[in-house]
Amino acid sequence: MLKKIMVVCVAALSIAGVEPVAAQGVGVGPHVGYYRNKGADSGDLLFGAAMRARFLTILGVEASLDYRQDELADESLTARSWPIQVTGLVYPLTVLYLGVGAGWYRTTYDFELPGVENQTTKDFGWHLGTGLEIPLGEVVSLTGDVRWVYLNASFADLPEEAQRDNDFYVMSAGLLFGL
Repeated sequence: MLKKIMVVCVAALSIAGVEPVAAQGVGVGPHVGYYRNKGADSGDLLFGAAMRARFLTILGVEASLDYRQDELADESLTARSWPIQVTGLVYPLTVLYLGVGAGWYRTTYDFELPGVENQTTKDFGWHLGTGLEIPLGEVVSLTGDVRWVYLNASFADLPEEAQRDNDFYVMSAGLLFGL
C-alpha cells in the first residue's frame, strides 16, 4: 500500500510540473544516512555533503563526500571510511531519479589486537541507486535515496575475525540549497 501511495505522490508532483532546486542549476547541502554491510549484524549512521547539478530537465550529476565508522570483531577493530562518490543521474519523472556511479573508498583500520598493525586501504567501487528530490520551496529541496555499493576489496592480510564482505547499501536523506 505504501508503494502505491508513493507512486501516486511522485506522479502527481511530476504532472504538476514542480521543479526541484537542482533542476534550476546547482544545489549543495548536507545529508545523513544509514548503511549496512552485507552480513553485518547491524547498520550504522554516516554523515556527509553533496553537490548536485542538473544539465537538462532529465540529466544531472552529483559529487558527495561521507564519513562512516564501524566497530568490528567485538570492538577489537575500528574501521573509519571516507567514501567519495560521483553519480550520474537520470530523471524519468521530475522528482524521481535513477543513478549510477563510481566511488573511491579510503578506509583506516585501527586494531586493538596484539601483533596486528593498523592499516589503510584505498578501494574503487560502483554503485546503483534511486531516489526522490522534492522541492520544499524556491531554493531548498529534500532528497532521499537508496544506493547499493559494490566493492572488490581483498583483506587477505587481516585476521580472519576481521574479514568481511564489503558490499553494502546506503539509505540517505538530505537537503539541497540552490546556488
